[in-house]
Amino acid sequence: MNPISKSESRPDKQRSQRRDSLLLRAEIRSLDGHDPIAAVVRNLSAGGMMAENAFVYPVDTRVEVELRNMGSVPGKVVWRVENRMGIAFDWEINPAAARKPVLKTSNPAPKRAKPIRPILE
Repeated sequence: MNPISKSESRPDKQRSQRRDSLLLRAEIRSLDGHDPIAAVVRNLSAGGMMAENAFVYPVDTRVEVELRNMGSVPGKVVWRVENRMGIAFDWEINPAAARKPVLKTSNPAPKRAKPIRPILE
């Protein structure tokens, strides 16, 4: 096991926000030119999240996280350990909104289509 440098370890400060554990997909894009990654969000709070992927961005990387029902949320990677990273958002979000189902369209597809009948002359 490789030692983790202090800059890559979790912060020692107490967290004041409640975190919800969940499994949610999110796309994370770095603002410095790296390709976006599809990550699994393991926990989410108003001020940040923990994401998991085989690739994680370096500490201090500026990112945008695309979260369900919220759009793009800017933030910064504040810690990383193995295949997980912590992201602090630039502003607070409503984490409950990410748990809600994606909104349905106003014109849903019919449940059963009628069969095509040939025109008889």
